[in-house]
Amino acid sequence: MLQVNGLNVFYGAIQALNDVTLEVQEGEVVSIIGSNGAGKSTLLRSISGLNRPRTGEIKFLDETIVGVSADKIVDKGISQSPEGRRIFTNMTVRENLQLGAFSRKDNEIESDLEKVMDRFPRVRERLKQSAGTLSGGEQQMLAICRALMSNPKLLLLDEPSMGLAPNLVTEIFSIIKELNDEGTTILLVEQNAHRALEVAHRAYVLETGKVVLSGDGSDLLEDDRVKEYYLGG
Repeated sequence: MLQVNGLNVFYGAIQALNDVTLEVQEGEVVSIIGSNGAGKSTLLRSISGLNRPRTGEIKFLDETIVGVSADKIVDKGISQSPEGRRIFTNMTVRENLQLGAFSRKDNEIESDLEKVMDRFPRVRERLKQSAGTLSGGEQQMLAICRALMSNPKLLLLDEPSMGLAPNLVTEIFSIIKELNDEGTTILLVEQNAHRALEVAHRAYVLETGKVVLSGDGSDLLEDDRVKEYYLGG
């Protein structure tokens, strides 16, 4: 579904991604783990069309998307729930969800809204509420719901557990597993390496912009290098 080949991304003179190559097959959860500054969010922003690579190729469903605008990439079937949630705090929950479907022209938006709210009942309870008054966990759920409202073929999740209490982290990862079980392909960036590898079919380890390890999620959970550097020994 997604192919990234030899991707090089710079911020001025600083290289953020160095010859990154990876792929995501339809139906998978693929996790990207690594420390702060490893380039994880830069990778997702590049796939979403928010960063322009200097060199390299990104193909989605066999079509090159480097240079395609971010809104057109959403139209093609890639949607992102960004790091820090980035919800519109001065708008209601419903308005945030409607913005997620802004580019759609089909007649299934209301039925998809019902499906999203069935999965996230707390979001349904707060439809008329200002999004800025939600708790951190509720805002994260809203950010995921908003991304789902574009009816994506590939869902990009950037640090969905950041800043959440342990019980909410468990809930978020249960939702990720359920979404995938129902057919959503997911590329997950996550600092909580243990959770990310538990849910992943396959995973990649980024260090200073380079892929240094890759493999099945279960295999990387048992890898001594991953245990030492990312799983607390």
